[in-house]
Amino acid sequence: MKLHYLKHAFIGFIILTACAPYAAYAANPKPKPNKRPNIILIMADDLGYSDLGCYGGEINTPNLDKIAKQGIQFKQFYNVSRCCPTRASLLTGLYNHDAGIGDMTTPQNDEGYRGYLGKNTVTIAEVLKQAGYRTAMTGKWHVSNTIVQKNSQDQMNWLNHKTEHPLFSPLDQYPTNRGFEKFYGTIWGVVDFFDPFSLVEGTKPVTTVSKNYYHTDAINEKASEYIKEFSKGNAPFFLYVAHNAPHWPVQALPEDIEKYKDTYKMGWQA
Repeated sequence: MKLHYLKHAFIGFIILTACAPYAAYAANPKPKPNKRPNIILIMADDLGYSDLGCYGGEINTPNLDKIAKQGIQFKQFYNVSRCCPTRASLLTGLYNHDAGIGDMTTPQNDEGYRGYLGKNTVTIAEVLKQAGYRTAMTGKWHVSNTIVQKNSQDQMNWLNHKTEHPLFSPLDQYPTNRGFEKFYGTIWGVVDFFDPFSLVEGTKPVTTVSKNYYHTDAINEKASEYIKEFSKGNAPFFLYVAHNAPHWPVQALPEDIEKYKDTYKMGWQA
């Protein structure tokens, strides 16, 4: 009888204890925290399956290995082997032909090969922005038609920063017109990592960079700035960090070259 009483008394204590915080909350209600997650999507360009440490690679990638360990690793998957078709699928959730980029960004006489994300193709940034997310992108865009100068010499001068033109693609195809509130990166694909062509902030060309500029670091630094800015507000954010590396040209900082200079002396076999 005594044990029976104690049992019920103990259960009653648990219930009262559990209810106490809710009573306090009712007396002093606080605004509900935003439960929608912030999303950071990181993409490496032309990265091989075996290049990461978590997949047996010889290059040290401790931060990416940590993300893989704490999250989900795919061991059976498929992606388009070329850079811009992969981006088209990643941004839209469509087969790359359905997104309009069956090959590269030069338009061809076919709907699946128009070389840019069509107006009827919806990007993840557009969906999230409509849902109240702040949106930003840093890095390589490369899902829009590239503007080429008619005169070959003018084109070469442009590529070598000797002349300037305001647009690298039609303006309506820029990231800021496809759902991204902010953008810092390159519109074209292949760039010099120390002095990149088609570098843009928003829609404005960035015509000069510092002497110690390195594009991979600049992408990360700008991404960090966006995170700090967005974190000050109450809205969730979506950040797409699309690195140009390790796509060619393979241009590393001197200290990284020195670190791995003897790695392949015995050959390229895994």
